[in-house]
Amino acid sequence: MANAKDYHESFKETASKKRICVPQKSTKSCKLPFSVGKRINEGKEDQSILAAFPIRGALPHGLRAAGESPQSGISIMKGGMQVTQRIEIQLLGGFDIKAIDDTGQRTEFLEIKSRKAVSLITYLVLQNGKPVSTQRLVRELWAGKRNVNSAGSLKTTVSRLRAALNEAADGLGACVRSEPGGYSWNSIPRVHVDVIELTALIRELKELLPDAEKGEKYRRVLELYRGDLYQTGDMVNGEMQSSWLHREYLESMYAYVTYLKEAEEYNEIVRVCRRVLELDELDDFMRIELMRAMVCLNRLSDAQAEYRRVVTLNKNLLDAEPSEDLQSCYKELAAAGQTLHFNLDSIRNELLERENERSGPFFCDYTAFKEIYNIQMRNLERLGSTMFLGVIMVVNPEDGGDEMSPVIRESAMAGLQEIMRRHLRKGDIITRFSPTIYAMLLPTVNYSTGSMVMERMEQLFYEEYASRKIALHHRISPLGGGTRGVKKIS
Repeated sequence: MANAKDYHESFKETASKKRICVPQKSTKSCKLPFSVGKRINEGKEDQSILAAFPIRGALPHGLRAAGESPQSGISIMKGGMQVTQRIEIQLLGGFDIKAIDDTGQRTEFLEIKSRKAVSLITYLVLQNGKPVSTQRLVRELWAGKRNVNSAGSLKTTVSRLRAALNEAADGLGACVRSEPGGYSWNSIPRVHVDVIELTALIRELKELLPDAEKGEKYRRVLELYRGDLYQTGDMVNGEMQSSWLHREYLESMYAYVTYLKEAEEYNEIVRVCRRVLELDELDDFMRIELMRAMVCLNRLSDAQAEYRRVVTLNKNLLDAEPSEDLQSCYKELAAAGQTLHFNLDSIRNELLERENERSGPFFCDYTAFKEIYNIQMRNLERLGSTMFLGVIMVVNPEDGGDEMSPVIRESAMAGLQEIMRRHLRKGDIITRFSPTIYAMLLPTVNYSTGSMVMERMEQLFYEEYASRKIALHHRISPLGGGTRGVKKIS
């Protein structure tokens, strides 16, 4: 077996061929062939050399990391390469790297323009510190690019990424750690990554914890999740990873709301539900719990407004009615209005509309529209009178309405609603039946006057919103009288 002297001479011979600087007993300085920005002076160890020899056991004879015993792995870089301030890396709801001072204020930020570099950080972070082979990284980040030297591109990306990170904060480049045949993410002190902290919190919350500690962790999860995992389009499984994180976040928030209900902290439930609904506005569980919490806080009108909002969202985005659970919750709201301990003045104020809401026709969601219809029909049957149902539809005249740009459609529907608001009577009831159709109840009219009303709306619309890309069709029919008198005007 070769002794230490033979090994050192052998290394010197190899190093001379590869132009690697080897420390000598001389106190003269020698420049390194890689870009580290420092020298080995007067026999002192320059810790930046670790960037070129990041694998355990790969350092030249006579050099080791600061604070490392000969038997240990490489520790965090010290001296000029130590991260001295808090660094926050955001991957949820966007990509951002920022430095935070002791007062919590943002002092600097780093902009990484390379999509591959951002994808590389994201992918390594998601592996939770496990090494990833070069072949796997190439397969994940350079999929389908067979004519590109992917392995060489990966090496260049890593080099430039480390340089950019070190520019933001000395030592930050050590987060991208070289491994035998690959790379890993190295979580060093004072560097905080939202995804890593979030997944750790979610894992801890699945264990038995004291209530006070559990509440604190739930609040931190709510704060950390600012949106879906940032995507550049380079990661093959990026969408799957993002969906998993989103699902875990929602399940944690469902558990948090249940925890808050047991503690009867309804104001916090409102805050949590609103925060979640900002990111996932069609989440039925959160919408229902929000409305129930509002009822418990004697905010019945706010709860009803939330229901009207979700009805509109379902109509506009899904062209569907609210789920059965939401409709059941709406019935709970109606019952709650009868059982809440309001005094007479509170009830009166709750029922009275604001002055600006009493002008023009009454707009409502389709569920309320049906309830109003049933009430109106009871009164009309008792009085021996009738009521007409009118529908008005926005179409594209070029293809019969099969296709229409969402922008044009919404502009037309908004314009039509404004015309109806200004020119229909207070007693008329209107709902948006579908993305392109308004339905209305017209009491105390006959077929002739009802038709005139519909034709008037059409005429006013063409006067104010003249466009060859939009046309109106309407129908009118008596309710309770079958389909007699139905007429279509093109």
